[in-house]
Amino acid sequence: MIRESIAATAYYLISIVLFPITLLGYLIWVAKGLLTWSKSGVSGTAQGPLTVRAAMHNLGVRQDEAAGRLLLALPGVPRSGLRLVSAPTLLAHHLTGYVPRAFRYPFEGEIPRQYEASARVTFFDGVVDKYLDEITQFVVLGAGFDTRPYRLSKGAQVKSFEVDTPGTLAVKRETLAKVGVDAIGVTFVAADFEKEDWLERLLGAGFDTSQPALFIWEGVTMYLDRQVVEDTFRKIARVAKGSVVAFDYFTTEALTSTALYWRYARAATSAAGEPLKFGFDSTPPSREHLSRLLQSCGLSLVEQRTLGQETAGKRAWGGFAIAAVQ
Repeated sequence: MIRESIAATAYYLISIVLFPITLLGYLIWVAKGLLTWSKSGVSGTAQGPLTVRAAMHNLGVRQDEAAGRLLLALPGVPRSGLRLVSAPTLLAHHLTGYVPRAFRYPFEGEIPRQYEASARVTFFDGVVDKYLDEITQFVVLGAGFDTRPYRLSKGAQVKSFEVDTPGTLAVKRETLAKVGVDAIGVTFVAADFEKEDWLERLLGAGFDTSQPALFIWEGVTMYLDRQVVEDTFRKIARVAKGSVVAFDYFTTEALTSTALYWRYARAATSAAGEPLKFGFDSTPPSREHLSRLLQSCGLSLVEQRTLGQETAGKRAWGGFAIAAVQ
């Protein structure tokens, strides 16, 4: 414990000294991203989870070669900015052996708001490990730059599908090919959740509704209208029994709170052209409201973790959940 405290102190001292380098890299990165995303039609918020997984890979806590390669070559990610942002963290880790909590894997303990994207890596990986032993159809909804299908064993008898907007998928496929990541076992399905019937497109790509499937829906529900979220759940409920969907979500607390963190989060996502739109009812106990909504869509809540405290004066701001076809 004492050794870890010393390592942590040394790590953060080095990080503080090198912070101007990190800040410069961040400013370069954001500036390039804002110029690129608007022109390419690529989701700007999809880059955040990829950055977390690539950092975990580079720190040696979670192997994900595809994530490391993809981030380096992705349009909107300037190599100079990426190097400036990551170098202080990697150097401090190399000198001290310390891994900051934001990049620990598996993530343990309470989940602060700023670490939601990091903590959910552990959650969704656990879902994949648990269900893909028996389910052979794997669908990543709003796939963005998710790389889980590329981490599956080459011998795994799993049909993988990635569903996202045409712009995002086009950039992803081009970048994967550029960096030499094998995507032969993945079927890409272009569809906009808010404008098109993604399930119809999925069926046209070879998906079989008579066979159970695992759906991963990470970091998406909060950017869609309520009607679209419910419609997506109803479509999943039309798939064979035994199918499950794992997703993360915000509550209405994230959309209405006057706390500085949430005000900044809403402003930042709006500036990126992807404002926060939907949150499940945060009235305690929020789990019950989530369960009722899922039931109304034909799904049953299997597992759930509330994020944030639910007390007389506080409300949960989000959660992780798994639901099954009834």
